[in-house]
Amino acid sequence: SIRFSLDGRLEGPEALFLLPQDRGYFKAHGLDVAVDDAASPLEPITRVGNGGYDMAFADINALIRYRDQNPSAPIKAVFMVYNKPAYAIVTRKSRGITEPKQLEGKKLGAPPAGATFAQWPLFAKLNAIDVTKVTIENIGIPVRAPMLAAGQIDAALGSSFRLYVDLKDRGVPIDDIVLMAMANYGLKLYGDAIIVNSKFAAEKPEAVRAFLHAFLKGLKETIRHPAEAVESIVKRDDGAKRDVELERLRMALRDNIITPEVRVDGLGAIEVAWPAESIQQTAMVYTF
Repeated sequence: SIRFSLDGRLEGPEALFLLPQDRGYFKAHGLDVAVDDAASPLEPITRVGNGGYDMAFADINALIRYRDQNPSAPIKAVFMVYNKPAYAIVTRKSRGITEPKQLEGKKLGAPPAGATFAQWPLFAKLNAIDVTKVTIENIGIPVRAPMLAAGQIDAALGSSFRLYVDLKDRGVPIDDIVLMAMANYGLKLYGDAIIVNSKFAAEKPEAVRAFLHAFLKGLKETIRHPAEAVESIVKRDDGAKRDVELERLRMALRDNIITPEVRVDGLGAIEVAWPAESIQQTAMVYTF
């Protein structure tokens, strides 16, 4: 048995973990995997850290900070899923914003517990944005896209495939939407990875290997047939729109998973020097 935590609510990209469950890939490897959603980006990390969950899908940069604050936490990342992070600022040309510096003098909506909000200080520093000239309004995820569509805020922070697709779904013209992926503006960070409780990994390494083999099979199937994979989301959520969740999944595959680096090095790996650069960048705005 393996208890596995997602990094948020069920959406298109979470099909990566539900498809191998639905197709019996986990079971074929001798595993009984329970997959649960999460309330915040930190929750999968704390769940694995306290031993309540064996494995999870979590933001690697949140894990770096968590390990700094809890150095004895028994957590290890074992597979990089989002080779490029999904952190993004989404805004509109009609609000007079097409580049980062133009966020000065504007109102930026952000869920305070979001993984993207944690990277805002670094994004601002790398792009010479005077943060004292940007008004941050703390808002919940459900009202983020509606407020941006209604013009109540000028821009918002969030995962690219969540916020961009939500805004488009609300009828905002595509040619008015500006998507600033933070990784395209100087951030040298990875995204979400599969993490494991170190004690569980030490006691049952074969179970971790089996999970990764089954997940990888499902990932390759999802890459080949995303329209079939997204059914794993739709059948679990009556309110999910098939076309919306499929677009989210395709965006995540294209922008965050199948990157040029992955095409060279393969799925799940990292460039050895990259984490050191990531930590050095994080240290520009965070005191270790």
